[in-house]
Amino acid sequence: MKVLGIIPARYKSSRFPGKPLADICGKPMIWWVYNRAIKAETLTEVYVATDDERIYNACKENDINVIMTSDTHKTGTDRIGEVARKIPADLYVNIQGDEPMIEPETINKAVYPFFENPDLQITNLMTKIKDPVDVVNFTVPKVITNADNIGVYLTRSTAPYPKGSIDYSYYKQVCVYGFKPEALQFYCSSPRGKIESIEDIEILRFIEAGYRVQYIEVDSETVAVDTQNDLEKVNRLIAAKLEQEKN
Repeated sequence: MKVLGIIPARYKSSRFPGKPLADICGKPMIWWVYNRAIKAETLTEVYVATDDERIYNACKENDINVIMTSDTHKTGTDRIGEVARKIPADLYVNIQGDEPMIEPETINKAVYPFFENPDLQITNLMTKIKDPVDVVNFTVPKVITNADNIGVYLTRSTAPYPKGSIDYSYYKQVCVYGFKPEALQFYCSSPRGKIESIEDIEILRFIEAGYRVQYIEVDSETVAVDTQNDLEKVNRLIAAKLEQEKN
């Protein structure tokens, strides 16, 4: 099975322009994501997909596989759809370019279920929320699944609301997705769903259309960089880890 890992990276961002090139311990953020992704044994190849020459040039300077894509894509999944039309594969894995601490084994866990279930179309990861602040943070999508860990809903709100019981663990989305080519084709040829437009969470397009999105729980310490505060936090964590490895 040919499994292509793709890291969508755009320069324009309403909250954090130029985010993929943000400096983390002397390297651009996209370098950290790529170098973690290439350690995932399930991935045949890894590419950064961008529409910006600055990101493209930074990738070339850092020996990162990169492919230029259109600047009209509305989402990272649309960008991956373009790559899929250019590079045939059996499976495409979307690895978010703002998760510089993503663990290779975490990426693998989005792929393993496809080996076990050939009918599977889409996977996504989730991890238990350990920081209570994340429960109310609107930049952190919360995941609600059924008993089989099939996605029911994702929301930026605090959900489910603990009215009847507080015996519940909240889960947040880890933005690694596995897509069969047919699922990608559906996404790229379909308009945004009503709820997707409201929550601004891409995976809801599949759930609204009736796709079974398989969620896999992982124990991940990854931190998505959405703000300058997130960047500072990641810099501290990676610097501490590098210092620990030195000693």
